[in-house]
Amino acid sequence: MNKYSFDDLKNFTFNVLKSIGCPDEDAQLGAEVLISADSRGIDSHGVARLSGYVRLWDAGRINATPDIKLVHETPTTGVVDGDGGLGLVVAPFAMKIAMEKAKQYGSGWVSVRNSNHYGIAGYHSMMALEQDMIGMSMTNASPLVAPTFSKSRLLGTNPISVAIPAGQEPPFVADMATTTAANGKLEILQRKQEEAPLGWVQDQAGQPTQNAFGVKEGGALLPLGGNRTNGSHKGYALSSIVDIFSAVLSGANYGPWVPPFVSFLAPPDDPVGSGIGHFLGAMRVDAFRPKEDFFNHMDNWIRTFRDSEVIDGADKVLIPGDPERAMEAERLSNGIPLLGPVETDLKALADKFSVKFPSSL
Repeated sequence: MNKYSFDDLKNFTFNVLKSIGCPDEDAQLGAEVLISADSRGIDSHGVARLSGYVRLWDAGRINATPDIKLVHETPTTGVVDGDGGLGLVVAPFAMKIAMEKAKQYGSGWVSVRNSNHYGIAGYHSMMALEQDMIGMSMTNASPLVAPTFSKSRLLGTNPISVAIPAGQEPPFVADMATTTAANGKLEILQRKQEEAPLGWVQDQAGQPTQNAFGVKEGGALLPLGGNRTNGSHKGYALSSIVDIFSAVLSGANYGPWVPPFVSFLAPPDDPVGSGIGHFLGAMRVDAFRPKEDFFNHMDNWIRTFRDSEVIDGADKVLIPGDPERAMEAERLSNGIPLLGPVETDLKALADKFSVKFPSSL
């Protein structure tokens, strides 16, 4: 695989987003959100998604110049209408509102409708860390997931992210799909022509399969746990909470009515809401206890878990966020690798918009 510098890929992404009509500020933000996924090792949600956004724009399903508005609010809550814009831009807009409310009242919660795919959930929750706040981020997504005991695809991978600041230690950052694996990981296996582990997918008949193309062939992704014995009902419940907070609260589409990310599938012709939904939240830690006390105890919590006794064959105990931090340090230094099919897609975008594709390292 060829590797590319963070700055070169970000600049390329900026130019592509500019080419579809995004204002400079939005294109810059969208590029930052996407490339942050690649730098943290979440390749399924980085530049590999760029051509998908362009295809949605080609199909008239993304508004490159949205009029994003706060359409309802109380002192601590709000609803944002994204006007069909890039979720990469809409979600940070909503998170800033949540943070402003948290500054004034201790916490802020914003539900979003009429948006699109917003990249990695962790980008938006981590915005709160810049102000020593706890951040939360979740979004519903295209219905590719079958509830426990069902053959029907009714839910998305519906990720949840929580970012918690610490003192001397790095922050705790959980960022996870509520499925056993995100659809983007299946797409990576498809590009590599590899099988999926058992517990990721079921076929059209509802039976376990290792076919990485199982979802495309009428099957479904499975909730976290994989099956009832291993706790898939808990993953199903978590995914449902995300769907309700993101969409039933805001007036976005939920369940099987969520518009698909792929452009070749049309949105349902009987929508129950507007676009895709997100839910963002921020909490000031000093709304609960003195900030320094909290930081000291978070440091103690992190060190206690890191220093716990490891099982045979394990190197060390990690806290959420450790693998992404290590990957970010490595990739910012040595470059971001791109799979061949992703490289091909991006070069096609370069040709489409007469934008220079960067040279590999």
